[in-house]
Amino acid sequence: MAGRLTGKTALVTGAGSGIGRAIADRFVAEGARVVYADRDAAAAAASASAAAAAAATADSAIALTVDIADESSVAASFATLVARGAVPDVVVANAGVQLFGHDAKVADVSLETWNRTLAVNLTGTFLTVKHAVRAMLAAGGGGSVIVTGSPTGLNGEGADFAAYSSTKGGVHALVRATAMAYARDGIRANTVVPGYTETALVQTISGDPESRAAIVSRTPLGRAGTPDDVTGIMVYLASDESSYATGALFRVDGGMTSL
Repeated sequence: MAGRLTGKTALVTGAGSGIGRAIADRFVAEGARVVYADRDAAAAAASASAAAAAAATADSAIALTVDIADESSVAASFATLVARGAVPDVVVANAGVQLFGHDAKVADVSLETWNRTLAVNLTGTFLTVKHAVRAMLAAGGGGSVIVTGSPTGLNGEGADFAAYSSTKGGVHALVRATAMAYARDGIRANTVVPGYTETALVQTISGDPESRAAIVSRTPLGRAGTPDDVTGIMVYLASDESSYATGALFRVDGGMTSL
């Protein structure tokens, strides 16, 4: 069923590549007007341009440069969208970092790595959600906030990545607090937890065959995920079909966290 998001405006952070781009592209295909937000201006512009061309509608995809760890950047981004008449009905807080080669077990991780990871993954998600909710309230309430979580925030998968795992546990709690605080305003907040997902970045930084095989061996479905595996649940949560879902956590991880 196409057109499930017709009439909606959505903002997706980290939309220049990987899972974020797959989500944004799927939203455009489902009829939404989508803001491709990314710190990498060139990546955001290229992704938005390709999506608009595919949809044959220039206004269906908008590029936006934003540093989610900088509140002035986030606030300015939402102000720009409001001025353009593009207040998001849906915000996907997807952007994040995992500092491979630097993040480590808790006794070994440096304060610099810890602070940088928290600044982007937890503070950046908080700032995105904060200003999204403010914009939704100012527009009269209602909307869907979706945050990308991780199995590392639920179980021991991330023991070697103390900073990253801690931030993901934090964002899961942030979603619950947001859902409860704004339910009566018609604003829903939910978490989607992808499992190990084959993106170009993961393959480049940490994707040696032995490591990938070990992760897949711990996944009941017996394969790694793809960015497209995540988009279906995102469309559901962005659409009115999920009008009674809030404060929930949806796992799209091949069964990894069921073990």
